[in-house]
Amino acid sequence: MTVLEDRIEMAEESGELTLDALFESLERTTPEGYKVEIVEGAIFMSPQRDTHWEIILDIVEQLRTKFPRKRVKSDVRIDYPGHLNGFCSDVTLIAEGAEKTPGGLWRCGDVEFVAEVISKGTAHNDYGPKRTAYATAEVPVYLIADPYQGRCHIHTDPKDGDYAVSTRVDFGTDVDLTGTVVDLVLKTDDFPRD
Repeated sequence: MTVLEDRIEMAEESGELTLDALFESLERTTPEGYKVEIVEGAIFMSPQRDTHWEIILDIVEQLRTKFPRKRVKSDVRIDYPGHLNGFCSDVTLIAEGAEKTPGGLWRCGDVEFVAEVISKGTAHNDYGPKRTAYATAEVPVYLIADPYQGRCHIHTDPKDGDYAVSTRVDFGTDVDLTGTVVDLVLKTDDFPRD
């Protein structure tokens, strides 16, 4: 049994299993260059890939043409509704005037936009439990960039734990977010494919 597994088992036995306890343990044991998320209580670690990073950076750079740096985040932990959901989304846009909790975290209710770039090992999270958690938290715009399909999936208008509007756009076609809180056209011409 690893140290992390031992700590988790002790926390479960005492009834104190929390996202804070899990992330605290993971911070000490995660190899450099790996992203860690907890989705429905399951721990996922994945290394950053070049294609993944290029799409993330492209989205961040486009958001930065409209929004100040302090509102655009990448790989920053935010806890979402559901059982032990601590996500470190690829790109997050925080609402103007939002403030961190006393524990130093951003509130999911202050998230206006999330973008996730698909990785083979965790794609089911982005299309499934994360989509549900983002909709339940009423994140107005959720974009999935899938370099394997060469397509973006845009989800808007969250209602009752799901998104009422979902559209698909192939890489190379503009993603028109002007009717949303993001209010810009996202260019996908330079999004690489895997």
